[in-house]
Amino acid sequence: MNHRGRRVVALLALATSGVLVACENSVTKKLLEVTDPDVIDPSAVQSAEGANAVRLGAIGRLRDATASVESTWLFGGLLADEWSTSSTFVQNDETDERAVSLSNGTVNSSLRNINRVRTATNQAIPLLKTFKPSPASDIAEMYLVRGLAELQLALDFCNGIPLSDAAGDVTTLGSPLTGAEVFNVAAASFDTAMQQSTATDAASLIVNRAARIGKARALVGNSNANLAAAAALVSLALVPSNFTYDETFSITTGVGDNVLWNQASSQRRYTVGDSLEGNARNLLVKNAIPFFSAKDPRLPVTYTVSANGKDTTKSQDGFTFSRTTTLYARTTNVALVNGIDARLIEAEAALAAGNAAGMITILNALRASPQPIGTLTAANLNTLAPLTDPGTADKRLDLLFREKAFWTFSRGQRLGDMRRLIRQYGRTQDQVFPVGAHYRGGVYGTDVNLPITNDEVNGNPNFKGCIDRKA
Repeated sequence: MNHRGRRVVALLALATSGVLVACENSVTKKLLEVTDPDVIDPSAVQSAEGANAVRLGAIGRLRDATASVESTWLFGGLLADEWSTSSTFVQNDETDERAVSLSNGTVNSSLRNINRVRTATNQAIPLLKTFKPSPASDIAEMYLVRGLAELQLALDFCNGIPLSDAAGDVTTLGSPLTGAEVFNVAAASFDTAMQQSTATDAASLIVNRAARIGKARALVGNSNANLAAAAALVSLALVPSNFTYDETFSITTGVGDNVLWNQASSQRRYTVGDSLEGNARNLLVKNAIPFFSAKDPRLPVTYTVSANGKDTTKSQDGFTFSRTTTLYARTTNVALVNGIDARLIEAEAALAAGNAAGMITILNALRASPQPIGTLTAANLNTLAPLTDPGTADKRLDLLFREKAFWTFSRGQRLGDMRRLIRQYGRTQDQVFPVGAHYRGGVYGTDVNLPITNDEVNGNPNFKGCIDRKA
């Protein structure tokens, strides 16, 4: 029996538990005898309580893969235009410069964390079916969580994604799949989540709506031909604009901080992106949305001014002026999917159908009745003026994706959308991604996705590298 397969990844009740390690006289003894808190004997979960613990662990894994630790929500935004590097880490610099190495440790950790979500859900599902089949919404939610992990893989990584599974006694090593194939896998997970959440109780309704949005995003990621079907899945009658499926955080229970606050505002390793870079703001970054200088109420951003009221606070690197946002505080909920996502899919479907007026109507309805995002209430957003039709196909597309960029800032969607502008709308990378001089020196590279890193090459004989690095 495979050593890894003999254990069950449980993260027992991550949101409410901690781990105490007793002191030993010998450092060597501690290193040899320390117990890994993330693995338990399979016999310990052969019960309703154990199955539920594995379920909670899977949810904790998803939080780690998105908004609890440094993830592709941040690194994807760094490769795109949401964030600029202001850290001392070369992994961040090379990603911002669009030249990600195959040994990038943060990308590798992000990839591992997403795959752990799939393993954890695949462990939880049979345990729940055997020991805790009710409520059915708990099982449905595991398919939803798995689908969200698979969706993120397809959005962010190169063609050639292996979907391995370590849930059983023997690890099954995956073969490389194209992004389109992984979108299909995610859609199938969302389908099952919807099929198993048709009851009328509140929990089932939440899972069903979230799965509808997830599947719609997978359909849209795969082909513009799917836009009408995606919009039908998330119509206003099925997914209201005020719906949200959130991750939560806590300082006191061991869950940790919202990473969008921790890495950016607290540690100052990321600074909000802009179309003018450098402390002197003298380097034009072509194609980048001016997230900092736009002064859009959906993304409040300022320089951090030092205590003397004169100097601008430097970031972690010691020289980059710190541009921080109050969109997220330390324990602010963050939406994995929400009703705003549903309306944006409807808007894109309207545009694709030649109904530019319909797209503008949907976007303006969001602006007129804004839903809370992050720390922002509807009252914070009531200054959004109505949009007008810019008049050409290209400008309408620019408007749609700009609106989406501000509504979904740093929720793991921007990189995938920029890739779709190339893959599905025929633009070139030089028309979509940041190009020109980089403020750290040199020029932006050509990466349009994150690579599958060397650890996969070393550990999976089925994987020989990305199929390609195309969008």
